[in-house]
Amino acid sequence: MIGRPREASEYPDRSIDCQEAMEPGFQAIVDCMLEAGWSRGETLRSLKRLIAADNMTQKENARTEAELAIARAMMRAGKPF
Repeated sequence: MIGRPREASEYPDRSIDCQEAMEPGFQAIVDCMLEAGWSRGETLRSLKRLIAADNMTQKENARTEAELAIARAMMRAGKPF
């Protein structure tokens, strides 16, 4: 079970609490990868790449959503986009 934040909004040490909640799952992933024959270095590099790819995906999704919002607003205003 993953622990929840102590509060719904921001608070000091929230990111530390998140890290602590994630630690058991992270260790389980690393352990499974090692048991499957991957090295610790390969595993950690791959996790970093997955995080970078997710960040890029989130940025692209936000950009696309902004472009769609602009296009919708222009259509409502009767302007070509």
